[in-house]
Amino acid sequence: MEKRIYNFSAGPAVLPEDVLKEAQENLFALPGVGMSILEISHRSKAFDKIIAETKADLCSLLNINDSYEILFLQGGASLQFSMVPLNLMPPKNKADYILTGSWSKKAQKEAKRVGTVNVAASTETETFNRIPKQSELKLDPDASYVHFTSNNTIYGTEWHKEPEVGNVPLVCDASSDILSKKIDVNKYGLIYAGAQKNMGPSGVTLVIIRKDLAERSSDSLHTMLNYKTQVENASLYNTPNTFGIYIIGLVAKWLIKNGGLDGMYKTNKEKADILYKCIDDSKGFYKGHAVPDSRSIMNVTFRLATEELEKKLISEATAAGFDGLKGHRSVGGLRASIYNAFPKKGIEELVKFMKDFQVKNG
Repeated sequence: MEKRIYNFSAGPAVLPEDVLKEAQENLFALPGVGMSILEISHRSKAFDKIIAETKADLCSLLNINDSYEILFLQGGASLQFSMVPLNLMPPKNKADYILTGSWSKKAQKEAKRVGTVNVAASTETETFNRIPKQSELKLDPDASYVHFTSNNTIYGTEWHKEPEVGNVPLVCDASSDILSKKIDVNKYGLIYAGAQKNMGPSGVTLVIIRKDLAERSSDSLHTMLNYKTQVENASLYNTPNTFGIYIIGLVAKWLIKNGGLDGMYKTNKEKADILYKCIDDSKGFYKGHAVPDSRSIMNVTFRLATEELEKKLISEATAAGFDGLKGHRSVGGLRASIYNAFPKKGIEELVKFMKDFQVKNG
């Protein structure tokens, strides 16, 4: 198949075409190396250069200073659900969790295995259709950290401003909106993100950790689960996902070349606005799940009047070259994941398809 279809999958998700083409061109042999990225040692000078440049470019994009360490780990965000409390919760053994969807609930479940979890706020009774207001947060000033999930892929909501948590370290699962906009990293103690939604292929988890927090890690922890081990070995205690890190590096360079995170956010907002306008203008034919001021610019979730109509749209859309529009299995409906690399043209063509579908089925 020569023509690429539009990939609305929540992850593994769309990657920039320029990145895919460069990786394809150099897959057989990296320039000046004579071996594929799939073959070189993680201890080689060639890979040292790749990982160093990737870190430097991420630091440039996110304005990360020397107080932080960048790690490339494995196990996905799901392993971080355990690593965060195991490393950061002692000795107080209590933490605050803000629940805004399925992933934050899963993170809370693992934290409860380690210590006491205070649910600082939850919108579960409202089917997670909005982000809690600052005034709703019931925070414990003595907590070891406060955890939140910045973007919720399943329900299509997003924090547009970090929660204010005082002097307690802020921990964020940023898996689905990392690198989509500028953030003030200095407000965070730790940020983690699976790469496969907005940053690279599956198999790499980015962790940005404040160095002083890594010192909390107890020597009694299993070696691979210890942040201190990973920091001291610069993510190379075991063999990392060398190919995944290489692709993240290419994506970072692509972002820098295309206006950085300010430019990326402008484009992302434009794309999301086009799709939300189609939903809002449909006079109830399409119904968005998220409250407007909590809407995600990464994952647009919506429903139709019946499941039969939703299935029909998904089937016809797939045949027309729009893949991955089926909502998460836990909630149903439809979801368009429109991460950094998703082209604006694809949004415009989907909107045309949705308007035609409404005319035929409204």
